[in-house]
Amino acid sequence: MALKIKEIESMGSKELKTKLEELKKELIKHNAQIATGTNPKSPGQVRVIKKTVARILTVLKIKGGEKKQ
Repeated sequence: MALKIKEIESMGSKELKTKLEELKKELIKHNAQIATGTNPKSPGQVRVIKKTVARILTVLKIKGGEKKQ
């Protein structure tokens, strides 16, 4: 599920927002599994999802700033 920065930058803002929502839902699902005490299928996936969300938010902020200038 890890997206490279080049892939993220090439996406449009609508695509990025939908991908962001998907990732947040997946992160909620993983966090719920951890909270209930069950072992997630891949424990490292939570870190990867968080990093991808941060990358998407950064690119969205940069793209938003370009339009204002």
